[in-house]
Amino acid sequence: MQPNQAEIEAIRAQIAALQQECASLSAESPESTPQAQTTNDDLAQLLESLAALTAQLRQKRAEFTALQVRSQYQSIEQHVEEGRTQAKVHADRINELAGELAEEIRALKAIADRISPSYWQVYYKPFITGFQTISVPHVRSDGDVWTIVNRVV
Repeated sequence: MQPNQAEIEAIRAQIAALQQECASLSAESPESTPQAQTTNDDLAQLLESLAALTAQLRQKRAEFTALQVRSQYQSIEQHVEEGRTQAKVHADRINELAGELAEEIRALKAIADRISPSYWQVYYKPFITGFQTISVPHVRSDGDVWTIVNRVV
């Protein structure tokens, strides 16, 4: 049990004890006896204590609720930060692989450019087509929003 919950339960127990005491004083006191004034004073004091404890209970409940909300938010925030860290690792790896892939594509294009005239003479068709539309993914971030774009090689 959390400290705030324990405090709330202690206050509830005090309130229950005071309510029982009030009930017993109310049942005991005949209105015409000389002790009636003393009993009424005791009863008024108990009711004041009861009101103070009820207010304290409301305050503790509000604090406990706020603490739970804050704790839940921090848990979600921590989960998001862990996810961002993992995503950063993958994004860096994607960008690294995209760089390597772009180098390989450029090397292939250089070979194609070099042998294409001869290839046409031998096979009567192009060696490789589609170099105008070759692109590789690239992940970038402005700090809050991540974007995956295609970079033409």
